[in-house]
Amino acid sequence: MSDLFDPLPLAQALIRCNSVTPADGGSQDVLAKALSRLGFTVHRLRFGEIENIYARLGTEGPHFCFAGHTDVVPVGQVNWRDNPFGGEVRDGVLYGRGACDMKGAIAAFVAGVAKHLESGPPKGSISFLITGDEEGPAVDGTVKVLEWMKERGEIPDFCLVGEPTCPVKLGDMVKIGRRGSVNFKIEVHGTQGHVAYPQRADNPVHRLISAMQALTAAPIDAGTEWFEPSTLGVTSLDVGNTATNVIPPSARAMLNIRFNDKHTGASLIAWVKATLARYADRFDVEASISGESFVTKPGPMVDILRNAIIGATGVEPKLDTGGGTSDARFIANYCPVAEFGLVGATMHQTDERVPVAEMRDLARIYHYVVAAFLK
Repeated sequence: MSDLFDPLPLAQALIRCNSVTPADGGSQDVLAKALSRLGFTVHRLRFGEIENIYARLGTEGPHFCFAGHTDVVPVGQVNWRDNPFGGEVRDGVLYGRGACDMKGAIAAFVAGVAKHLESGPPKGSISFLITGDEEGPAVDGTVKVLEWMKERGEIPDFCLVGEPTCPVKLGDMVKIGRRGSVNFKIEVHGTQGHVAYPQRADNPVHRLISAMQALTAAPIDAGTEWFEPSTLGVTSLDVGNTATNVIPPSARAMLNIRFNDKHTGASLIAWVKATLARYADRFDVEASISGESFVTKPGPMVDILRNAIIGATGVEPKLDTGGGTSDARFIANYCPVAEFGLVGATMHQTDERVPVAEMRDLARIYHYVVAAFLK
């Protein structure tokens, strides 16, 4: 078991699995073998084409869960200096797709737990919820595993997601919540006609532009206690018109709203539709909610996490709710959750990488964290 104290070999083995979502590439096999060696009962859960793992050691409370994902984003079109699935170390830095987001953190999970178990079985339970569907549609991964866990009484008392949360140095940020996200596809309908005779047509482009101006004219809100102001971004305006003298029959737009806990996805959908109705008689709206906002407000559990990070690093983490979405948005429906992991400077980039020393420090922090929760 002592060879699992160092996260580097496991991180390299995981990186060498080509697990560009939805493929698994053998990564879950690698992780399952490591957890089995530590005495975990490993459940291999396949939903659709997605491979997932739920593993637990212990049957009593308190129950602490590590959550993350083995799937990664594509390597992109730019050439890498090394094989993106090679897991090479150069000058003390580990390179490869997933090194930062988040195979390095998963290896640190395992190393931290292995170190904790050196002194004997845990006082309580430790579990792992590891999906292969975080970078994809997120339909057959964490959502389905959580449903499976609930049916069997496996919901933890606290969950820590290992996403790369730190902006500058290891330990400087913990995510205690995330903004919600809702995407819109909008089509405004008009009446096609000759641009020289606008009175004979109904120009949908003008109506759509007016509606977009109204939606973006003022901030949605001024923020809340734990969240920055909600934001609306127009991501596309499109007509597809190849003629300069024809008013088109319709015009389309796409936009995204990242919102705080002052709103729900449904309330924002209603607001967008009401605004469109002021400027257009005929329109269609296709809206999809990627996730609602959530926050695990500071309290005893967040304090344990924060103090463990301070004890391990001497760095006092900022409690933050910014950034994009993660699978923590699903976990928040079941139990308190926070996120803490590596410095995220190179996630999703060409030549994604992590200093080996930083990954080892993260394993030490995770050891401190699990020891603090299960003392």
